[in-house]
Amino acid sequence: MSTEKITVLLNWAANPYHIPLYLAQKLGYFADEGISVALLEPSDPSDVTEIIGSGKIDLGCKAMIHTIAAKARGFPVTSIGTLLDEPFTGVVYIKSQGKITEDFSSLKGKKIGYVGEFGKIIIDELTSHHGMTPSDYTAVRVGMNVADAIKRGTIDAGVGLENIQQVDLEHWSEANGRPASDVGMLRIDELADLGCCCFCSVLYIGNDDFIRANPEKVRSFLKAVRKATDLVRTEPDRAWDLYVEIKPVLGDALNRAMFERSLPYFSKTLENVQRDWTKVTNYSKRLGVVDNTFVQNMTNEYLPEVSKDDIRKQMLVESALAKAAAPGAVPVLATADVVSR
Repeated sequence: MSTEKITVLLNWAANPYHIPLYLAQKLGYFADEGISVALLEPSDPSDVTEIIGSGKIDLGCKAMIHTIAAKARGFPVTSIGTLLDEPFTGVVYIKSQGKITEDFSSLKGKKIGYVGEFGKIIIDELTSHHGMTPSDYTAVRVGMNVADAIKRGTIDAGVGLENIQQVDLEHWSEANGRPASDVGMLRIDELADLGCCCFCSVLYIGNDDFIRANPEKVRSFLKAVRKATDLVRTEPDRAWDLYVEIKPVLGDALNRAMFERSLPYFSKTLENVQRDWTKVTNYSKRLGVVDNTFVQNMTNEYLPEVSKDDIRKQMLVESALAKAAAPGAVPVLATADVVSR
């Protein structure tokens, strides 16, 4: 049985950075564009691109490097926009445990957790640049439970995002009488000399057949999501309160902190950035994920046009965020709220 609903599969269990999608649904932005959307969560984040590529799901979210790899493996998926721009990604660890330092070679003999296969591929490749081999550390696949595995001592460190797993560990450290600064991160972009963390930019992706057959639906989807993203960036307090109404399980201090840490990463325009795609395509070649014949699977064709009012709002948001970052400034959320007045 078919459905007229657009199905959207998240890259992870619903977390603070998925807020634009849920707000677009709650506030009727999808309905305003004449579309009905079903938001779905994966049981295994590693299956997302394969499921979307199979045509069983229409659209979804996935990191750039996974989106590139999906096409290389024959799954017909294309990025239609960007949710999060360049969140810092790396190997997170607890400094006071004394097992791992800022020297990558300290991973030798340690148990390192990763979410899906690309976490291991990336760490394996990095060992060749730091006098090690993949056999010098033990890779442990822990799925979505990197932070929990570190807390339990199952792993010594793990691949995670600065705005999710690192925040989780910082809160845990503070709850146990240690400062948040006890959590360290070996940033992959720095270790690999990439010049950006764009390989983990979170994208909006779609099944190629669905995109070709439904260009107006895709445009409507992105227009609604863009409107919700603008709300998140200009009225973050209100946006978060609305999100917690939808997802009460996220209504605690930890998830609020993850949301605040995610705010700077929300894409202003949803644009696929060509510079980033070029860097990640080249990195994927270096990792052996794609070959030299690879053609980038992204488009900005369906993005909503940016109006003068949009530009004005973006400038106000950037000004507010800059002021909030100054010494002695009020919190970012309170400052950014002035844009909506």
